[in-house]
Parts: sequence; structure tokens; C-alpha cells
Amino acid sequence: QVQLVESGGGLVQPGGSLRLSCAASGRIFSINRIEWYRQAPGNERELVATIASGSMTNYADSVKGRFTIDRDNTKNTVYLQMNSLKSEDTAVYFCRAGGLVGDLYNRQVFDTWGKGTQVTVSS
Repeated sequence: QVQLVESGGGLVQPGGSLRLSCAASGRIFSINRIEWYRQAPGNERELVATIASGSMTNYADSVKGRFTIDRDNTKNTVYLQMNSLKSEDTAVYFCRAGGLVGDLYNRQVFDTWGKGTQVTVSS
């Protein structure tokens, strides 16, 4: 019922920047939170950044001061601006969204993941 599509990944040199996008579509009534996760080979998926309703944000200690999450509610899109990238930021980045689908009279909770976008930081 809700689809998430990530984009913006790629290959970047250490110290460079990338901006990831996560676009949500479907019968969305409201989005309460969107999260960015990442998973490197051999590692567990880890939470990187969260933005909730009211634009409250939270970041993993490893990315604080370098990554910024923001949202465009008119486009149902969330962005992850990643600056000063390091080799250890290399991973597949996923977005996850939670909220309500439907209309004013019939709503259901959703919790959906995107398929991910690869970020590689290497010289």
C-alpha cells in the first residue's frame, strides 16, 4: 500500500558528500516517522537518522555533525545529506517509514522499508 524508493547513492571519495532521497507513494494519510538505516557487509543493520512529525530529528553518534535528515512533506520525500564521508560509511542505505494509510474514515497503520541504495566511499 505504501512504497518507498531510495535514490542518490553512488561512489564518492573520502571527505565528499552525497544526498540520498526517499520518496513515499501510495494511499498515505500521514507519515509519523521516517528513518534511515544502513547495512555494511557482514554487519547488522543500524539506525542512522530519524525524523518524526514536527521535524524532530535524532542521529547515531557515528554520524552526528556530518549527516542531516530533513523532509519535504509536500512531496512525501525525506533526504539524508551526508558530508565528510568516511570509508566506514560504506553500506547499503535503507529508508523505513511508519504512519497511516487510507482516508479520514478508514485508516490502517503501515510500516514499510525501501529496497536500499548503495553508498561506497573509496579513493
